[in-house]
Amino acid sequence: MNFDKLVFLDLETTGTNPVADRITEIGLVEVDASGKAVHWSSLVNPEVPIPSFIQGLTGISNAMVKDAPTFAELAPALHDRLQGALFIAHNARFDYGFLRNAFSEAGLPFKADVLCTVKLSRALYPGERKHNLDSLIERHALKADARHRALADADLLWQLWQKLKATLPAETLGAALQSLLQRPSLPSHLPTDALDAIPDTPGVYLFYGENDMPLYVGKSVRLRQRVLSHFNSDHKLYKDMRLSQQLHRIEVRQTAGEIGALLLEAQLVKDLQPVHNRLLRRQGDLCAWRLKEDDKGHTLPVLTFASEQDFGRADRLYGLFSSKRKAEAALRELAEAHQLCLLQLGLEGRVGNGKPCFNWQLKRCKGVCIGKEAESFHRARLEGALANLHVKVWPWPGAVGLVERDGDRSDVHVVNNWCYLGTARSDDELWTLLEQQPSRPAFDLDTYKILSRALTRKDLTIRPLSPA
Repeated sequence: MNFDKLVFLDLETTGTNPVADRITEIGLVEVDASGKAVHWSSLVNPEVPIPSFIQGLTGISNAMVKDAPTFAELAPALHDRLQGALFIAHNARFDYGFLRNAFSEAGLPFKADVLCTVKLSRALYPGERKHNLDSLIERHALKADARHRALADADLLWQLWQKLKATLPAETLGAALQSLLQRPSLPSHLPTDALDAIPDTPGVYLFYGENDMPLYVGKSVRLRQRVLSHFNSDHKLYKDMRLSQQLHRIEVRQTAGEIGALLLEAQLVKDLQPVHNRLLRRQGDLCAWRLKEDDKGHTLPVLTFASEQDFGRADRLYGLFSSKRKAEAALRELAEAHQLCLLQLGLEGRVGNGKPCFNWQLKRCKGVCIGKEAESFHRARLEGALANLHVKVWPWPGAVGLVERDGDRSDVHVVNNWCYLGTARSDDELWTLLEQQPSRPAFDLDTYKILSRALTRKDLTIRPLSPA
């Protein structure tokens, strides 16, 4: 393949986050179609302090960049240099992501064809285990003047390019370039064919890191499109950049539709505990308010926990909270909005007989605490305030199958007591799931939310089940 202009580029930065961190040095080698190379570099004032360990790694100190131009000052000329060029870097998504964000802040759009020399080396030398820059220096006898300085590292990439062109058949190098440049910018640890088998159907995808550590679980009704989106964002999201750096393997599991994908994602996140799925991982100490009568006949909200009783079959439950603190905060907000008595709700202790609650003094209580309001009226207002938080009781005596179809594929999602037991595609699988279900399936908040929405769909077939 022939290119009118190549730019081999390296950046030094204050850290690894392209949104929060800043560029401290730019080095590039600009090569025209005739092979003439122009070297250019500049220190960059990041306008923030450089961490001490970064100073030790690069040798670039705060004093060195104090009087250097800012990126905004360099941006117009640098943008002209990069226009129309093939952008070549080692772990290119890192450098490209920083530049895209820096140019965006300077008000300049930037987009270029990108070639990663890590992936190029992997494609050309699949038998080699290491493809970091130090390994390439040794393998190809490159001349390293000053590691971890931008221009020196950019020049190493230019040397590598010349060695590859001199030692490899043109068709071999051309085929590798053709393959890499027609693909999205994949993470450097993935093989070039990593996306070939991913279908554009509903399902769940799993990202694994080194030693098969679970990194992330996601779902989509279009798997291929969703997976590609992680690699086409140019690091506008810091999470995507971190995933890109850590990702070694992708696994996909197809489902018949969105419901199956949602249920499987929630289950896998809790089973595998991926490091980047913090929200779905956190079940916490699940609790809810339950209205009960005390020995005096007063109706009071009492905090109850899923570990203590069966949330799927308990009546008069309101709200699902991951902690006691969140449950009490929610009840206080309702009291504020509906002029409920904190004493009656158990959120405030009485300081003396006949004394009103604190909200009465602020005119935020209608006086049930001192007999100014009938308790029946207060109870009715409390139940009205809690109505939107009502937890649905499981509406069947046992397990049911939610039948989801997509063409020739038919999945039966087996659920009981708001708990997802698994998905079956045959009668044998179905009865195995039923026979292996626990006597009291664990109530799960995420599954409850998914199923509550799913059961309102008119296109879903619900099949009552019983063990064989």
